[in-house]
Amino acid sequence: MNREEELSKTSDYYKDLYEKERQKVADLTEKLVDAEAKVADLTYKMDKLRNSLVWKLIYPARLAWSHTKNLFIRIRRYGSISNLKKKIESKIIERKAYRSYGTLSMPTAQEIEVQKNTNFDKDITFSILVPLYNTPEQFLREMIDSVVAQTYGKWELCLADGSDSEHAYVETVVKSYNDPRIKYERLSENLGISGNTNKCFEMATGDYIGLFDHDDILHPTALFEYMKVICGEDADYVYCDETTFSGRSIDHMITLHFKPDFAPDNLRANNYICHFSVFSKELVKECGTFRPEFDGSQDHDMILRLTRKARHIVHVPKILYYWRSHAGSVASDINAKSYAIDAAKNAVAAHLKECGFSGFKIESSRAFETIFRIRYAITKEPLVSILIPNKDHEEDLRRCVESILDRTSYDNYEIIVIENNSETDGIREYYDAIEKHPKIRVVKYEGEFNYSRINNFGEGFAKGEYLVLLNNDTEVITRNWIEELLMYAQRDDVGAVGCMLYYPDYTIQHAGIVLGMGAHRTAGHSHYRMAKENLGYMGRLCYAQNVSAVTGACLMVSKPLFDEVGGLSEDLAVALNDVDFCLKLRRKGLLNVFTPFAELFHYESASRGTDVTEAALPDKAQRYERECELFRTRWKQELEKGDPYFNPNFSLDYSNYVLAGNPKSMVG
Repeated sequence: MNREEELSKTSDYYKDLYEKERQKVADLTEKLVDAEAKVADLTYKMDKLRNSLVWKLIYPARLAWSHTKNLFIRIRRYGSISNLKKKIESKIIERKAYRSYGTLSMPTAQEIEVQKNTNFDKDITFSILVPLYNTPEQFLREMIDSVVAQTYGKWELCLADGSDSEHAYVETVVKSYNDPRIKYERLSENLGISGNTNKCFEMATGDYIGLFDHDDILHPTALFEYMKVICGEDADYVYCDETTFSGRSIDHMITLHFKPDFAPDNLRANNYICHFSVFSKELVKECGTFRPEFDGSQDHDMILRLTRKARHIVHVPKILYYWRSHAGSVASDINAKSYAIDAAKNAVAAHLKECGFSGFKIESSRAFETIFRIRYAITKEPLVSILIPNKDHEEDLRRCVESILDRTSYDNYEIIVIENNSETDGIREYYDAIEKHPKIRVVKYEGEFNYSRINNFGEGFAKGEYLVLLNNDTEVITRNWIEELLMYAQRDDVGAVGCMLYYPDYTIQHAGIVLGMGAHRTAGHSHYRMAKENLGYMGRLCYAQNVSAVTGACLMVSKPLFDEVGGLSEDLAVALNDVDFCLKLRRKGLLNVFTPFAELFHYESASRGTDVTEAALPDKAQRYERECELFRTRWKQELEKGDPYFNPNFSLDYSNYVLAGNPKSMVG
C-alpha cells in the first residue's frame, strides 16, 4: 500500500469515526430534549394545579353566584323568563346546526333530477371497490343503497366477498338488488383487506377508481361533485371532507373532519385524506394496487404512492363520506386493529425511502397513535445565521441571546444583532460585552425603523447557508430548536419553516398563519391563545404540517432562497412582511412548514408594540391600514381563492376552527 492509499484509508477511518460519534451526540441530544420536554410539561401542570387550588376550593360558591348573576342579567336583557326560554331554545337549535351536514344536506327531488340530467364534457365511469367480510346486513344494505342513490349514474360497484360460511346472507343480500352495475365475486377464502380489495381491482373496468368501506355511507351527490372537478379541473386524484357517525342515523355525528387541500407533510404525519379517495386508472397502472404487507394501513400506503405520482390533486370541501363508528371499527378505536399502528409507520417509512430520505425516525404523537412525529436526519451541519433586530431593550435582548447560548444543542451558528438607533447606555455596554463572544456580531443600521429593511441589511453580513429571522423578545425553550427547523429547511421543496411560539403563560401565540383570517382579512394565527396541552383541531398541534405562512418572529430559510425572492418587501415596513415573504416562496412552488417541536416563548412585541396597539394610534393606524391594503392588493388572487390549508367551511373570524355561521368551535 503506497503512502496516498494509506492516508486515504486513515482519512476514511476518522470520517466514519466522526460520523458515528456525531450520531451518538445527536441521539443523546434527542433523549435530553425529550426528557426536558417531559420535565417542562410536568412543571407546567404542577404550576397550573398550584395556582388553581384556591380557585377550585371556592368553585361551588363561584358557580352558584355565576348562575344567579347570569339569570338576572338574561331576564333583564330579554324582558321575561318566557323570552329567555325562547332564546335558550334557539341557541340549542343553533348549536345543532352541524346537522346541516347530515340528512339536511341531502338533495331535493328537483336537485336530483337536475344532476341526473347534467351532461359532462367527459364520459367517465367510476369503479367503486368494496371488500366485504362478514358485513352486518343493515350496514351492507345502507352501503349499497348509498351507491344506488348516486345522482351521477355511470358507476359500477365491485364487491369481493371473503365472508365465512356463517355470513352467507351477504351474497343473498347483494344479489337481491338485481342491478347490472353491481359486480359480485364470492372468494374461496378471505385474503385479508388488501387481497380482497385487489380482487375488486381485477373486477374494475371504470376510468376512475374509488375506495369505499363495507360499513360506510356515501352522500348521494358524491360522484356528481367529483365529476365536476374531473371535468372542470382535470383532476386525476379527488378526495372530500368526511364525518364519523354512530347509531342508525348519519346525524349522530361524532367528529366532522374538514380537511385542507393537498399537503404532503400533513399526509406523511397523518392520513388526513382517507375517505373518499377516487383516482384515475392510469395512476393505478403506474403505482400498483394494495400491498398486503401494509394491511391495516393499506389506504395510507396507497394514498402516499398515488398522490406522489398524481398530476392534479383536488379536494372537494364538502362532507360526502360518512364513516360509521361501531364496536370493532378503526373509526371507533384504533386499538381494535392495533396492527394498524405498525403498518402505518411502515407505510410512511416506505414512502420516505422512495422519496430519497434516510436516517429518519417515526414516532407516535401525543394526539393519536397513527398521527406521527417525523424526525428527519440532518444531512450536513451548515452554518446558521441568526438575525436579531434590536433597539434598546437590553433585558429582552439579554434574555433572548442568553437562551440561545445556554440552550442550543446545534453548534454551528452565529448571532448577528442588528442595532437600530438605540439610545440607552445600558444597551451599548451590553453590545460591548456580547461582541467578545466568538459567535456574536453587532452591526449598525442607522435608518428609520423598517423591519424588512433592517433584516435585509443584516442578511448582507450573514455567512451562513441558512438564516433565522428572530425577534429580540423571544426565548428558546427546546434545546434542539435549530435542528427541528433545519430538518425541513434543508429540503429542496421547502421554503420557510416556523416554530411554536408561546406567551409566557404557555398559551399559543403562533402555530402557523392563515390567509384572510381576522378583521382586516389579511392573515391571522391559527389556534391563537389556546392552552399548551391542547391537541388542536384534529391533532394539528401535534405534528409538522404545511401552512401558507409562518411568523417572522422565528423563521428559518436558506440564504439563497432569501436572496432569490428579494428578501423581505421593504414597502411593508412593519405589518405582514413575513406573510408576504412566505407567499413569495409559495409562488415559486415551495412548501412552508410549521413544526410544533421547535418551541420558544414570545414576549410579543415588547420592543416595538403589536400592530393592534400601534393601530390604536392615529399615525400608526394609517400606516397599518396602508400596509394591509397593499397586501390585499398584491395577493388579491390568493386571498380570493382562500387559504388552501384552512377549510372554507370554517369562519375566518375565529382562529379556533369555528364553523361558518355557527358559534361552535371544533377544537376541544
